[in-house]
Amino acid sequence: MPLPRITSRTPLRESSSSSLEKAQPTLPLPPALSFMAVKNARKTRSRAALLVFLSLVFISSYIFFVQRPALSTSMVPHRTAAASSLAEALDAMRNSHLASGAGLRKSSSNRPQVQLTSEQELAAVSSFLASLAANVIPSTVDSSKPIDPQLVLEFDTRGSRANEEVEVMVEDVWSRNPVFLYSKLYSPISREIKATLLSMNLYPAPTIIDVDIRPDADVLKPMLMRLTALSDLPILIIGGKPVGSITEVREMAETGELQRRIREAGAVTVDKRKKNKK
Repeated sequence: MPLPRITSRTPLRESSSSSLEKAQPTLPLPPALSFMAVKNARKTRSRAALLVFLSLVFISSYIFFVQRPALSTSMVPHRTAAASSLAEALDAMRNSHLASGAGLRKSSSNRPQVQLTSEQELAAVSSFLASLAANVIPSTVDSSKPIDPQLVLEFDTRGSRANEEVEVMVEDVWSRNPVFLYSKLYSPISREIKATLLSMNLYPAPTIIDVDIRPDADVLKPMLMRLTALSDLPILIIGGKPVGSITEVREMAETGELQRRIREAGAVTVDKRKKNKK
């Protein structure tokens, strides 16, 4: 069979294009479509990173502004809380004490102050000086007049029981100090009386106050002269009663009267030989 003759009028475009389409393999996406896919993937990753960043910022802000005060409070040492509680308790006690003291002063301020006799004043001054070596009579005190009881007494001198407390004070001071000597440190007479008392081995031991070396000597000496009606130191007091001059002390020591009065006042003589044997 003879082949068809191909001329210039023969339609070749359709048959050639069909065969070409059948033989052509699948091509990749155009560049424009690939760029869009990459761009969308990047946007997704950026959004995820932004969400993570915002979450971290939120959590950090919550811990800093909300949880930090609670953590700081819980981390304060227990001793700080204990110290605060102790300070509050002390303040409460102090305020209570001040309030009670103010109430006491208010309740007794309208009462007259207790009046001391010469014997009671001598006991009050002696008790005040013997109770603490640092106690002194203020230099502003007028020794020619009765001393203000508040300066030498520890209780409320305007209280309803002030008179009873004065009597208890008088008995107490002379029972604790049955032999009391106001002396001079640089005085031969004072040294003689001290030697006499020392030889008796008394218990309780004599209470001795050297007036001339005290800072309140200028006030205390004339006050003692007024209270005992004696003209000079030394002043020996036994059981709350001034003995008198050195001449009387010597006579009483020779007759045994001094020893008897000391025993009646409550002091006893200790035998050194029996003490050593024990």
